[in-house]
Amino acid sequence: MSDLLANLLQFFEMVRYPAGSALCLVGAILCVIGTIGVMRFPDFYTRMHAASITDTSGATVILIGMALMAPGWLIVAKLATIFWLLFLTSPAASHAVVNAAHTAGLQPLIGRIGKKADDEEGAA
Repeated sequence: MSDLLANLLQFFEMVRYPAGSALCLVGAILCVIGTIGVMRFPDFYTRMHAASITDTSGATVILIGMALMAPGWLIVAKLATIFWLLFLTSPAASHAVVNAAHTAGLQPLIGRIGKKADDEEGAA
């Protein structure tokens, strides 16, 4: 039994750095995809959706990757605290910003993006 446990620990030590690096890379790619979504989406509400979802999930994946590569439990505890704060504050902040925009009267775009321009060309 102790041999199996020693082999599992040795396997974890061998795999944790490449797995942590891969998770950090995946999280960074997810954040870049979110940034592209923010640039491409047509209105404020869809841009906020892209930003809030990909920021929270990208940061989570990056923090998990960093926790795998952490040299000690104290650093893992600090990363868990950062995750907890991000998990609580990021969606709440996004909701507050979108609620303020809605209260200020910002209307979302409804329908196809080029529909208005097509209707105006047909009427002329």
